[in-house]
Amino acid sequence: MSRGRLVVHGHFYQPLRIDPFTGRMPIDASAAPFDNWTARVAAECYRPNAERRNPARMSWDLGPTLAEWLETGDPKAYRAFIDGDRPSDRDPSIPVARGNGMAQPYHHAIAALASAADRRTEIRWGMRDFQLRFGRKAEGLWFPETAVDIASLRIAAEEGIRYTILAPWQAATPHLDTRRPYRVELGGGRSIVVVFYDAGLSSAVSFEPEATADADRFARERIAPRMTGAFDASSGPPLVVIATDGELYGHHQAFRELFLQRLIRPGEDQPDHGFDVIDLASAVVPDPSAPFRTVKLNERTSWSCHHGVLRWTGECACAIDGHWKGPLRAALERLAAGIDAVTTTQFAGLPREPDPWAARDAYIDVVLGTEPSNAFAATWVGNRAPVEARRTLLKLLEAQRWRLAMFSSDGWFWDDPIRPETRQVLRFAARAAQLTDAIGGTDLERRLLEDLSLLRSSRQGLDGAAIYRAALEEVGQRPVQTDEEEASA
Repeated sequence: MSRGRLVVHGHFYQPLRIDPFTGRMPIDASAAPFDNWTARVAAECYRPNAERRNPARMSWDLGPTLAEWLETGDPKAYRAFIDGDRPSDRDPSIPVARGNGMAQPYHHAIAALASAADRRTEIRWGMRDFQLRFGRKAEGLWFPETAVDIASLRIAAEEGIRYTILAPWQAATPHLDTRRPYRVELGGGRSIVVVFYDAGLSSAVSFEPEATADADRFARERIAPRMTGAFDASSGPPLVVIATDGELYGHHQAFRELFLQRLIRPGEDQPDHGFDVIDLASAVVPDPSAPFRTVKLNERTSWSCHHGVLRWTGECACAIDGHWKGPLRAALERLAAGIDAVTTTQFAGLPREPDPWAARDAYIDVVLGTEPSNAFAATWVGNRAPVEARRTLLKLLEAQRWRLAMFSSDGWFWDDPIRPETRQVLRFAARAAQLTDAIGGTDLERRLLEDLSLLRSSRQGLDGAAIYRAALEEVGQRPVQTDEEEASA
């Protein structure tokens, strides 16, 4: 049998922590001695891994909201990912168009819970961000929480994505051998390559600190046996994938960037364990003489919830208290529908009647600063369009920007809506609602407050409307008054 192959993948991500009203990141005392948690994780994880050049020998996806902060917040760590996508010591036989990096939908929303238009925008924004940063089109896409369904995979394939990584229990085939890539048929003549990570090894790296105290021993006693077990090599040598949060290496577990370095960049004194460390893009190149086998998926599943995607929609055993999650999603989905209705109506009255969803897809260039907003507006409504028409277009798309951000998965992940992650998505919702109300003369924010009153924090006893108000007050903003508040005033 040919030598086995190891891929170590890190999912690097931090949520967008900026104040949507000012564009600045507020100081978070809980991250002390750092100003915020992104800075703290950078010091504990991203910078140490950069100094050891780990991104040059592992597979990874770098979330756009994290990449944006790293670019100015920690340029050295950012540069390590840019250089690590096409390292100078790469095997010359590997095509230069491929690299170690994978793209990620922009705001880390659960794709399987989003509308078709939102899925496409998130994927397009993430791929555009990747192309501008790394100088090439992304071939791989990491779905937030690996939460997928066939519809999401089909959209990704239509956008040019060739492969993704999933958890083994997301395959419909029981006792699946994860040591090979598979192909998933998507309909319409499209397909995508799926690599299932090794659950046992990934779990050991993530949750057994004693297992990662010695990289040589881990390679010898944990990885090598997976390479040599019974295996049908008709489609190539065995491929073992370890996939974890990237923050594991130094933040979740101190000094584990050293374990990672030793595992993927062995020194001269390390014995040959009988397998090679490779990049994932090379492992999923189709071989006409040994085509990938097909596999069916369990749809609307994820890697961090064994109850499908229930963790982001309702009461789930993964969370101690999830009764607030359904009402929160319903409130934000109702708000999104209102924003979309105003957007559609207002766009119909603009010069040239531009397609609002095509314009939203293209607006990522304004968000990333690669196209001036005035030039963008002129492209969509014409150079001779009234100034007010251009302003309306830009304000509507800015509202859409924060409307997309309010579905970031972090808002639903934990046990209580009082947490900072949920307060942050509520600030995004506030910004989107207030921009839209100002343009359309609507009262979406007031209706949002009414809907939020239906959920409650079990920890503090506050309802969602009170949490919303507190979230805005933290950044010096005031919410609209409800009908009852106006009447009592």
